[in-house]
Amino acid sequence: MTREQEVEAVLAKVRVTMADGPSREALEDAKNALIGLAAKRELWGEADYPGPDEGERQARYLIAQDDPQGLTLYLNVMLPGKKIPPHNHTTWACIAAVEGVEHNTLYERLDDGSVPGRAEIRVDRVVSVEPGAGVAMMPDDVHHVEIQGEQPIRHLHMYGRPLETLTERLVFDPEAGTTKIMSVGVKTRR
Repeated sequence: MTREQEVEAVLAKVRVTMADGPSREALEDAKNALIGLAAKRELWGEADYPGPDEGERQARYLIAQDDPQGLTLYLNVMLPGKKIPPHNHTTWACIAAVEGVEHNTLYERLDDGSVPGRAEIRVDRVVSVEPGAGVAMMPDDVHHVEIQGEQPIRHLHMYGRPLETLTERLVFDPEAGTTKIMSVGVKTRR
């Protein structure tokens, strides 16, 4: 099958899995489907998806999108030293490794979110997303990402909605106990 056919087969499974909305069980199934797609390393190589430009640490590629507000798949190529502070997505998310290790620290939110700009979070666990592994998150789950070591990574990121539409996404400062709206960050390559 072509890359497009492989991607569509996985997205078709995920659409069925998520038809009733996200749940931990549905996300586990979606994550496993994404891990299977990421295992097809020949689809995600440097020739089609080059690393970041000089002076940058991340390149994000749009792979598939159902519609302007729907299911979206990206490929991220990130270099060692890349860090993304604690944040939520406001939609469900699954990440699976093609190559390299992405360290995801997941947090538990301790406050109820009723005070704008304030948030108390603490580390819950660390998940190493490497080939054969992934992580799945509900819309309000909080995580931060760090690329350690010396090897660039290539990982598939799938969301219930495109990152570019997530205008209420929050970034957290655990030391200050604050939160604010998060920018989309890197410009997506098409």
